[in-house]
Amino acid sequence: MKNQLNIALKAASERGLAEGVCSGISAAVSVVKKKVRYRGFFGGGITRSDHAIRKVNETTLFDLASLTKPLCTTLSILALIDAGRLAWSDPCLSLFDPALPAEKAGITIRDILRHASGLPAYHPYFLEFAPHATRNNIPGLLDKILAEPLAYPPGSTSLYSDLGFILLGRLVELKTGHSLDRFFCRNITEPLALDRRLLFLPVGTVGEHEREAMAATEACPWRHKLLQGEVHDEHCWLMGGVAGHAGLFGTAASVLRVCESLLDCWLEKGRHPAFSNDLLRFAFEWRSNSGQWSLGFDRPTPGQSSSGRYFSPRSVGHLGFTGTSFWMDPERELIVVLLTNRVHPSRENVKIRQFRPFFHDYLLEKSGIA
Repeated sequence: MKNQLNIALKAASERGLAEGVCSGISAAVSVVKKKVRYRGFFGGGITRSDHAIRKVNETTLFDLASLTKPLCTTLSILALIDAGRLAWSDPCLSLFDPALPAEKAGITIRDILRHASGLPAYHPYFLEFAPHATRNNIPGLLDKILAEPLAYPPGSTSLYSDLGFILLGRLVELKTGHSLDRFFCRNITEPLALDRRLLFLPVGTVGEHEREAMAATEACPWRHKLLQGEVHDEHCWLMGGVAGHAGLFGTAASVLRVCESLLDCWLEKGRHPAFSNDLLRFAFEWRSNSGQWSLGFDRPTPGQSSSGRYFSPRSVGHLGFTGTSFWMDPERELIVVLLTNRVHPSRENVKIRQFRPFFHDYLLEKSGIA
């Protein structure tokens, strides 16, 4: 099977590069019950100071974008719930402003995690700020989010929203007295020995030599530069590079390692020290009539999922705007991580939408997993 995976992963990735989906790909697959793991690295997209292209390799860090939501913020919230410092039903917006109207004051942690908070999907607040990255921007940005009119009654439907996860990331900081990146490292990644391979990169902390070893993203029209070693998301960048909705960087192997740990917990084959298996299983298996979301994780939409046709309905995963994703299937005991820099050099390239389901289907069909 490993040889079949090797051939399939190489063929699918090279097709994506040839069709202009992205310039660089790092992918990892784990078939747990057969003890098969494989990683592949393809293309370039890492611009050096002399404008040459360095190939993607096993150490290449990719901007994970919204994979931050499940891997950092959701797991951090689980750790605080497990410790008794938070509860699913806690109304959390009132912690930021006790004078909020009743319809906002009652929004719970569970509402935000399942994208049913009533908050809009997005708003380009960054355009109202000068392009200077500093944590001093955080209070002003939070005030704008809290003042935003609700898009629908909380709990009545699901609408994927960055705004709620920005608030959750700040909630972790308020409850712990630590920055989100420090809490995440100490509680989630250090126990898995991943503290330097899955991490936030606060703005201004990455040197030129380090930057050249990271996948480039967009030539940003707001910041007037090519982004490399700095977070792509404008709001996270404004906040200094650490936020609850975006900001994580990682390798395919590091994302796979976290997913393997979570799948082991789900299947009672292991335990993460930060939270119980029962708590994680509750988050994964939460079902609601208001949409396909579990608590902090996406699930396949029948006939429309980026995971393709073969992941079971119990599967969970997530996508990132920069062209990243992971999917975990407890029935097949299968994990697929796909990291690309599809926004390099422009976010207008949306070929990833067709490539993701093709990639997963091709991989499973050609390797004999399907």
